[in-house]
Amino acid sequence: MAEQDPVRMLSTSGAPAAQLDDKYTAAGRVYLTGYQALVRLLMIQRDRDRAAGLNTAGFVSGYRVSPLGGLDLALWKAKDHLAEHDIVFQPGINEDMAATALWGTQQVSLSPKARVQGVFGMWYGKGPGVDRCGDVFRHANAAGSAKYGGVLVIAGDDHAAKSSTLPHQTDHFFKSMMMPVLAPAGVQEYLDFGVHGWAMSRYSGCWVAFKALADTVETSASVDVDPLRVETREPSDFALPPDGLNIRWPDPPLVQEKRLLHAKLYAALAYCRANGLNRVVIDSPQPRLGIITAGKSYLDVRQAFDDLGIDEALAAQIGIRLYKVGMVWPLEAEGVRHFAEGLEEILVVEEKRQLIEYQLKEELYNWREDVRPRVIGKFDEKGEWAILTTLGADGRATVDHGEWLLPAAGELTPAMIAQVIAGRIERFFTSERIRARLAFLQAKEATLAQRVFAIDRVPTFCPGCPHNTSTVVPDGSRAMAGIGCHYMATFMPDRKTSTFTHMGGEGVPWVGQAPFTDEPHIFANLGDGTYFHSGLLAIRQAVAAFNQPGVTSGITYKILYNDAVAMTGGQPVDGSLSVPKLLHQLQAEGVSNIVLVTDGTDRSWHVADIPHGVPIRHRDELEVIQRELRTVAGVSALVFDQTCAAEKRRRRKRGRYPDPQTRVFINEAVCEGCGDCGRESNCMAILPVETDFGRKRQIDQSACNKDYSCMNGFCPSFVTIEGGQLRKGKATQTDDSRFGALPAPTLPATREPWGILVTGVGGTGVVTIGALIGMAAHLDGKGVTVLDMTGLAQKGGSVFSHVRIADRPEDLHAVRIAAGEANAVIGGDLVVTASVDALSKMAVGRTRGVVNCTETPTYRQRGRPVQDGRRAHPRRGELYRDADL
Repeated sequence: MAEQDPVRMLSTSGAPAAQLDDKYTAAGRVYLTGYQALVRLLMIQRDRDRAAGLNTAGFVSGYRVSPLGGLDLALWKAKDHLAEHDIVFQPGINEDMAATALWGTQQVSLSPKARVQGVFGMWYGKGPGVDRCGDVFRHANAAGSAKYGGVLVIAGDDHAAKSSTLPHQTDHFFKSMMMPVLAPAGVQEYLDFGVHGWAMSRYSGCWVAFKALADTVETSASVDVDPLRVETREPSDFALPPDGLNIRWPDPPLVQEKRLLHAKLYAALAYCRANGLNRVVIDSPQPRLGIITAGKSYLDVRQAFDDLGIDEALAAQIGIRLYKVGMVWPLEAEGVRHFAEGLEEILVVEEKRQLIEYQLKEELYNWREDVRPRVIGKFDEKGEWAILTTLGADGRATVDHGEWLLPAAGELTPAMIAQVIAGRIERFFTSERIRARLAFLQAKEATLAQRVFAIDRVPTFCPGCPHNTSTVVPDGSRAMAGIGCHYMATFMPDRKTSTFTHMGGEGVPWVGQAPFTDEPHIFANLGDGTYFHSGLLAIRQAVAAFNQPGVTSGITYKILYNDAVAMTGGQPVDGSLSVPKLLHQLQAEGVSNIVLVTDGTDRSWHVADIPHGVPIRHRDELEVIQRELRTVAGVSALVFDQTCAAEKRRRRKRGRYPDPQTRVFINEAVCEGCGDCGRESNCMAILPVETDFGRKRQIDQSACNKDYSCMNGFCPSFVTIEGGQLRKGKATQTDDSRFGALPAPTLPATREPWGILVTGVGGTGVVTIGALIGMAAHLDGKGVTVLDMTGLAQKGGSVFSHVRIADRPEDLHAVRIAAGEANAVIGGDLVVTASVDALSKMAVGRTRGVVNCTETPTYRQRGRPVQDGRRAHPRRGELYRDADL
């Protein structure tokens, strides 16, 4: 939902108006996203401390990266509410600096002039950021938390690498850091587990990790925000040392280690036990199969039950016991023992690599064989590791291991889990509903494997994006990629950009390659956000390696200064970084050959501020400049200064950026359909249009960001208009009386969850549609979840919004619509609606759809000549066939 202005909305049941600030001010049930829940959580903790008579404050720091890319935006928008609750938000320039600042908050109690009794802290970052914080987390957790402070470490895990260079699972990292790990299963548990996390941190002296998956943090839901909803209990079965377990000074390292290993982790376990963070959700009088799960996987298990027609009563009847783990490490032993008693078999359902499964097996290892249940999870009974079998006739041994049940690679789905559960209970129970569900899943898989149309909509640069020009390299050269929007150059063969590195390592692989190759030079792309984060160190390393006597290899850093961290929402760099300052830094580091390249538009710097010896050249000379720099030995730099196109658009709408009065059009009568304008500009605002004379080109004026690089083709079909304005559409007078006789729609029953799948192209309002429907359902008193799956697609890629509505919030489990469970599809784009992700949600007899049949070009269609007859869109009949509708 757009948040530019306060919005009032009325439900059909006549509920009071809702306002955007309700998520931070209203009591009872509110509708908010996972990001907003984390913001509200901070306020809830302060309210709880006030109610307890404590004089505390809060502090938040971290680094924005998907799936937590929108958290800082939510925090900035709530700055007034945070200030009222004595909460300070200070973004980190990178993750480990932010973590170090959090470490400092726990030392406030050691200050003789402290104004507060303690500071509760929140760190946020994604998996790679967690990795780089190892040294900080290890030291800070050993030192401990303050008695009235506490630290939550929000770790954004991208299990499917939707917006990452690799999948991430931080649980095992935190185990190595000896930090307890909480795994919330939904937006409501963000609030509930967050309160428990700080209470556990204060009691045990540990920093507490808090898993945040995209499936939760990017979900909107109707939740209870009562600050006193959660009751925290201090354990009665654990004796704290007389001096407690919190931070102190002096504190020798071996004393810290002993306190952590001998007391703090056991205090966390005692807190988990006393507060029921791990619990039996479904029990059976005659249990046979136990299922232990946590977080998102718990919701997927419940969804699998729903899909198989197994409600709680039937599960108990057939002998299923379900155990939900809230703290996945360390695994609390007493609860596990009670759960495992009397079971024949335990199925462990968890995402990615085994964490719960290994701890469970260790706990049960010493049980007598006649009472010890069989444990399966990632593999079946044969187990995980290869078993050496007898030698064959050729003298070679063969190896065998168990079959995969729930793979560690990729993501688990309710469909996968349902098939495994059905297979495990088949020996003592089945039903027509189970057989039908399994048959449907098999048939759906076979249908999708034979789908007619197999082109996907991949994300690409926005119209007018600086990277459309800046990532081009001359013939005979190649570039290395880095972290940022410009990483998408690796998707584009004409960019000759291959291999990449972690954030802050850009270009450094060349240090290891150059001594062993005859290739004399390489380009390395480096965004301004990454430069400020840690990329300057990469340049320093390159200078140390290449600016030496006798070294003939060269590397040119293309520093892409776009004035925004656009990949996560257009935020500014967390600090002061101007073009002149950047250039002075490069000179100070020993980079002697530097060129500043601009697009010639208004700049935020003055020529007089540019360091002596740095030439200023226009981007039209980029080819020549790069050819010159690739002949230079050592380290050189090309600073490409052009503002992010999406950010230009935002600022122009707010009157804060110059808006050129020139518009470019293509005369279709002159256009020959060669596609050269698209190849020159790489711009997605140039659209193919079918005419009586074949395929031509036109400029989508609503998408054009006035970059003008499309004119570099010197095409006679291009027409420029100075000072003209686009003609506004004529408003149509609506005769409301024509609608008075329309009957009110018959709303579907929502005793069982109702699923609406919204599909479309990034930047066209898909998320807004989901937000509107979700808020309407919330105002009607329904349970609702809305998952926005945007991944890497800021613009141009596939976007989905999964909307699920039910009479009660507790009736909603997995936030994604399960296979074949979409009741309605609002298809904003043919290509996305025809994708496997969308088609898998549809089923004959259930799904109804409204699909926009307008053809929007994909990236692969850009620049195709008129002679190419390949289609970039499915025909409607193909869509219906692929969807099995």
